[in-house]
Amino acid sequence: MNVTVFSTLAFERPFLEQANAGRHELRFFKASLNAITVALAQGSEAVCVFSPDDVSAPILEQLHAHGVRCVVVRAAGTDNVDLPAATRLGLRVANVPDYSPYAIAEHAVLLILALCRHLRQASQQLRANDFCLDDLIGFDLHGKTVGIMGVGRIGGVVARILHGFGCQLLGVDVQPNPDLTAQFGLRYVTLPELCAQADIISVHTPLTAETRHLIDDQLLAQMKRGVLLVNTGRGGVLATEAALRALDSGQLGYLGLDVYEHEKGLFFGNHSTEQLRDATYAKLLTYPNVFLTGHQAYLTREALTNIADATVASLNAWAQGQPVPHQL
Repeated sequence: MNVTVFSTLAFERPFLEQANAGRHELRFFKASLNAITVALAQGSEAVCVFSPDDVSAPILEQLHAHGVRCVVVRAAGTDNVDLPAATRLGLRVANVPDYSPYAIAEHAVLLILALCRHLRQASQQLRANDFCLDDLIGFDLHGKTVGIMGVGRIGGVVARILHGFGCQLLGVDVQPNPDLTAQFGLRYVTLPELCAQADIISVHTPLTAETRHLIDDQLLAQMKRGVLLVNTGRGGVLATEAALRALDSGQLGYLGLDVYEHEKGLFFGNHSTEQLRDATYAKLLTYPNVFLTGHQAYLTREALTNIADATVASLNAWAQGQPVPHQL
């Protein structure tokens, strides 16, 4: 198949080329898919897209007009793809739902540890030759109650890891997994109960119309004062302005983010020579109790290998007229 790959990041290209092994003609573009760049897909049978790409109905219509019949998302989230429009146009869409739950889960725990032990401040002080410990008093994870919002594959691994720290585990999910209860004592509760009881909350909720800004002023107010909140799911699940208000009031004690609701056009690029125009993101950077990473939770060799393999596997199946395991 002739495939146009949008939003190609330099580090992922070798993984995609190795997985492809010459089977398909891959045309790589650094540019994201949008109304201007959609013409690059002309003549391609398939496009390969990522989180920054615009795969809305108008773009899908143009892709279809250019001859594209398949869309493979090299990520788990498909909130940037208008799936009903794809179905209407007869476009086949697949994603990569299970590339490495360990990568995301381990990064979530990393953010929790970095916040509860003040690693950002500690690093800054050491670089300034300040070895005072007065402002670096943290807290044990052992014995703390951790609430997991979205106890799927990733949330389940978070539960396994934090069980090893001696944490008490609460979960919210539309499909409870009794195995996690049996093995790790995770109790499924309502969202208000989780907010009221959890010292730490880790968010792994997919972004849908129902979950956009799920964590808003009202939900933040239901959480324990001084709660530690980490989001490695989707940026839009958290209303960032509400989080800023909660940080200012002290209701939110710590915030760790690997995703950001306005990350499109910001993350995955080098803006070091530009003036930062996002005032909300700029304000987040000023808080000593906020730890940010730039959508890198998935960034392990294992995950990149699995993403590339699953992406090419979907292309192979389409080319051979076979069922695609992760077709949506």
